[in-house]
Amino acid sequence: MSSHVVIPVLISFAVSLVLGPVVIPFLRKLKMRQTERTDGVQSHLKKAGTPTMGGVIILASIIVTSLFYVKDYPKIIPVLFLTVAFGLIGFLDDYLKVVMKRSDGLFPMQKMALQIVVTAIFAYYIVEVADIPLTLLIPFSGGQQWDIGWLAVPVLFVAVIGTVNGTNFTDGLDGLASSVTVLVATFFTVVAIGTKSGVEPITCAVVGALLGFLLFNVYPASVFMGDTGSLALGGFVAGTAYMMQMPLYIIIVGFIYLAEVASVILQVTYFKKTGGKRLFKMAPIHHHFELCGWSETRVVAVFSIITAILCLIALMGV
Repeated sequence: MSSHVVIPVLISFAVSLVLGPVVIPFLRKLKMRQTERTDGVQSHLKKAGTPTMGGVIILASIIVTSLFYVKDYPKIIPVLFLTVAFGLIGFLDDYLKVVMKRSDGLFPMQKMALQIVVTAIFAYYIVEVADIPLTLLIPFSGGQQWDIGWLAVPVLFVAVIGTVNGTNFTDGLDGLASSVTVLVATFFTVVAIGTKSGVEPITCAVVGALLGFLLFNVYPASVFMGDTGSLALGGFVAGTAYMMQMPLYIIIVGFIYLAEVASVILQVTYFKKTGGKRLFKMAPIHHHFELCGWSETRVVAVFSIITAILCLIALMGV
């Protein structure tokens, strides 16, 4: 039990711990710096200049650790693919933003096209190669599977791309996306061990990578993960959920990602429909709470506690 559970956490943690002090000064030298919106939360203006793209630390830790296990645990391949591929899309986006000074990074259509291609490759792989059925485990049903027929494929696209972008929106406060996702990864680890699903080494690798990264990313952060990290983590969550036939559980354990995406969609829709009125003080929703007077650390703590409780509830439903 311990070797394929504890060791990947420790390897991954060690790699991110070692990479932090190496990569962060390097990113600083490259001027990979975060620019903050001047119309946003005023306390964030002091963060301008913090190096971003720290997601490379997370990605490297996950890749290095997974390579030790990939021979004995082939089921981690699709999860690793989705994590790395979305991480690369994020990297490209960050690179264009920060190094090439293209303020928006990838154009929305480019980003979407790349995400669709990556998701399609993943869908093909799990159906044709890994032979994972696209039936969905229903929470609290005692293991009942829900077969949604041909709808399974469009649902997969929505679930994967939605989760990835939800994770991306969650990454707006020091340590927020890392803290929430380390809990989600722990949930998947517990279930993976219990069901012997064969993806444990990568879920453990993500736990270790994030624990290491959090040492540099908690408030006040000395590095941000950037889209490189947040898109990779979204890919990891969606990929793991699909390998374990648990995408419905993302709604429970990934409630924060969902709330972040929903708040942005609602804000934009409401703004357009009412000719400029706002539903929240600012979206994504973590900024709304900040503008209500919560400190950044409080938002992170509350969102993490909500996620921890929801992970426990989801465990009861497995």
